[in-house]
Amino acid sequence: MLNMPTIQPISLSLAGSFVPVAAQIPRHVVQQRVRAPKKNIPQTIVERNHFLQVVRHYVAEFNPVPPMPADELKVHADRIVQMLQCDPIYRDYVGVLTNNEMWREQLAAVPYERRLLLLPKCLRVESKCPAPFDEFGLLCKQCGLCTIQDLQAEAEKLGYATLVAEGSAIVMSLIQTGKIEAIVGVSCLSVLERAFPYMEAAAIPGVAIPLLQDDCIDTTVDLYWVWEYIHLTTDDKTRRLDLGALRDEVDFWFSPASLDTIMGNGEGETERIAREWLGRAGKRWRPFLTVYTFQALRKDTDSPLPNDIKKIAVAVECFHKASLIHDDIEDQDALRYGEKTLHEEYGTAVALNVGDLLIGEGYRLIGASKVSAEQKEQMLLVASQGQRELCRGQGAELCWARTPMPLTQHQVLDIFRKKTAPAFEVALRFGALYAGTEQHEEVENVLKTYSEALGIAYQIRDDLSDIGANGKTNDLAGMRPSLLLAIAHEKARDAQKELISSVWHRELPIGSTFEQIEQLYGELGADARARTLLETYKEEAIRCLTQLETPNLKGLLRRVIGKIFNDVEIKGWCKERETKIRMRDGVPLEMPAQDETVMTK
Repeated sequence: MLNMPTIQPISLSLAGSFVPVAAQIPRHVVQQRVRAPKKNIPQTIVERNHFLQVVRHYVAEFNPVPPMPADELKVHADRIVQMLQCDPIYRDYVGVLTNNEMWREQLAAVPYERRLLLLPKCLRVESKCPAPFDEFGLLCKQCGLCTIQDLQAEAEKLGYATLVAEGSAIVMSLIQTGKIEAIVGVSCLSVLERAFPYMEAAAIPGVAIPLLQDDCIDTTVDLYWVWEYIHLTTDDKTRRLDLGALRDEVDFWFSPASLDTIMGNGEGETERIAREWLGRAGKRWRPFLTVYTFQALRKDTDSPLPNDIKKIAVAVECFHKASLIHDDIEDQDALRYGEKTLHEEYGTAVALNVGDLLIGEGYRLIGASKVSAEQKEQMLLVASQGQRELCRGQGAELCWARTPMPLTQHQVLDIFRKKTAPAFEVALRFGALYAGTEQHEEVENVLKTYSEALGIAYQIRDDLSDIGANGKTNDLAGMRPSLLLAIAHEKARDAQKELISSVWHRELPIGSTFEQIEQLYGELGADARARTLLETYKEEAIRCLTQLETPNLKGLLRRVIGKIFNDVEIKGWCKERETKIRMRDGVPLEMPAQDETVMTK
């Protein structure tokens, strides 16, 4: 277990310049090669997640009972394909997902030590893999080149038997020993189709995550799904919790009528503007995290949410939306959520005052909540510490802007940690504190590590989503510290380095464009490095959860990572890869390339 050490908020002052301290990066996780899925599998993770959610709702509503003959399973798959209104070519894929969901609860009830994890050897990097084979399959050498070692190590730590091999005969022989009562497997669709009769005959829970290719070499899989099924257990009482429905419920709290109910009737124009701003668009991940954490730690997860948690969740959003107002003023941004920023709409003075009001409202809502004095004291301390750290992060960026200079990727990551992680930590710890101070003490350290990793990953994702004409932010135009720019500057040489250095000094040379800078990201591998760091910090957030003794919180926070990072897909194909994909799909090479960044809701 690797904990990301806390970096003390110090800086180096050289000749009047402000240089943020460098953050330390956790051990990198193994990256899968970027490969397009086979045509009979949905092409993006966003689509595949949508398919999975529709299948889960279908199984929950109609309750088909396993084991099910293949012909009957195809009937259900056809119905779901009609519901999805998708190409019938996906029927087999939908059938596998349906079979998985039918077995889901039975799998959860089987102890880890009575399960088998079956992985295909084609997940390895075949040209470099040093592992030998015996009669049972691949003997992994833990070389770190592929994902097999991490999956195998985690499963065995939980108690699984693991096998890296193909072939139903081996599996059936293990089943016949009576020691294996459930299987979590990874395989291509063609193999899974042949395996269904064996799974039906054995009548034991079997969940199979489809490979995205079937060419038996350097294949890839939706790793998050594999991790989710591996950790599935009845000890986690929140596994059936519909996070989408819970999110919709929390989102409703920010409608005008609901805000009036929670906060009391507003008075005057300032409060009207503040609540209108509070209800504006946004992901609202922070209040969701507060509610998720409380839901995981409270004793009765099936009862309705108490009214007071609404005050705490709205308080978290008050702090966040206040910081956005102040950030927009300091960064001189004109747009937020695709609309005018508050200071552009009402003027700087009014916007500052509204931001200050929202901070006061946040503290007022905490005080008005019906929790113990000790809980209130802890919440006030957590909120004030979070605001202090956030201001340090924003201050590091503002001080850099006075005397701009190139920053290393480590220094940019530290700004991310200070600017973004505190709000996540406040949200998570508020939920834990509302559940009780004892519960909070047990999880406080893990929530801090989780928040830092989550906050950095979230900011890296924003940097990546900025690439291209459809980028949602504009750090280059705004001349703000960018991880991609930092990585590109470190990798660049000669003229390229001079060009990127000029951008760091906020002076774009005449004749140069931001599009040229973004093109350099691909040429220098800055976007690939950023994606590696994104996966590294996501994995760090998940790794730290092994310290938790609470299955509910462990399971829910693991699912939250998927929820936050799977609702948007970032594509950054290199030109060579784009050409190969077009040739495979018969697309004319002269056809204009797709924007490098594709935002899919």
